Amino acid sequence: MNKYALIFLAASIAFFVTACLGFVVVPIMKRLKAGQTILKEGPESHKIKEGTPTMGGIMFIIGVTVAVIVSLATARSGGLNIIAGDLPEPTFMKTSFWSGIFMALAFGLVGFADDLIIVKKKRGEGLSVMQKTFLQLVVIFSYLASIYLGMNGKPYMHIPFVGNVEMGFFFWIFGAVVFYAATNAVNFTDGVDGLCSSVTITVAVSLLTIALMRKMFGVGLMAAALAGGCGGFLVWNRNPAKIFMGDTGSLFLGGMILAMAYSLNTPLLLLPIGIVYVAEGASVAMQRGYYKLTGGKRIFKMSPIHHHFELSGWGEKKIVIVFTAVSLVGCILGILIEYLDLMSSASIGV
Repeated sequence: MNKYALIFLAASIAFFVTACLGFVVVPIMKRLKAGQTILKEGPESHKIKEGTPTMGGIMFIIGVTVAVIVSLATARSGGLNIIAGDLPEPTFMKTSFWSGIFMALAFGLVGFADDLIIVKKKRGEGLSVMQKTFLQLVVIFSYLASIYLGMNGKPYMHIPFVGNVEMGFFFWIFGAVVFYAATNAVNFTDGVDGLCSSVTITVAVSLLTIALMRKMFGVGLMAAALAGGCGGFLVWNRNPAKIFMGDTGSLFLGGMILAMAYSLNTPLLLLPIGIVYVAEGASVAMQRGYYKLTGGKRIFKMSPIHHHFELSGWGEKKIVIVFTAVSLVGCILGILIEYLDLMSSASIGV
């Protein structure tokens, strides 16, 4: 089996395992009464979703993990080194791959703890902001430390059309800000049936494309598994959703996306590729900042921004379609930037 077939295998396994788990997880969550508590300040139309099972992110976490393990085992049995291959930095690739997987799983655990408290206490919020932030920072700096060691203590970042730039101490500051903002932005995107899953599929496919352009099949394997897992989850999460992913799922998704971006060593590409996440996170920051500065005035009818459109009369299905289309445009732009960067690097012999 060649490397491209392994990537297809990973996507297929993740899809089918995740989709099939719905037949088990959804009934279990219903029996455990692990239903979502809708925030009072949320859209009125969401009140009917009260009690819908949550923590469904467990489904694609298992699906993605199984897909990665089976695909790697298949590659090894065939004598293929899909993670590093003949890339110039095999140590960094192996480190970023495995630490990225564990980092995403750790984020999933933080989200699971948050969801569990919500379910047990029957309230709209789980961990306090300070508790959640502390746990996220522990995961973030643990991951950054592994990357730092994988780069032999000389961290750098690739900037399109500029090249590799040494980051020094700024590596830690930049990483903390990007990870904290990005994971929470993905979390904010999970507010409409099927939205976060649909957007993440486009993001994962774009990262898969970039990985294949660079012959970085390990990252491609992660991206394919993530896209397949989100596709399998959509079987159950499309409108009207039979289960929500919860913070368990959204924080895991954020962790996986960042793991791939850092493995590709181009986190700046997340700006166009993750344009919907950026808009969702920015809308929350703008709304809160403006509210405090003006003593109660708002920019949007509600944030994150998908709720603004919802209160403006857009149906959930329309929001998902439009936001996914916007995400697709951003992803195409990101792929184009990567292509032009690779061409410019090749032309000057870098």
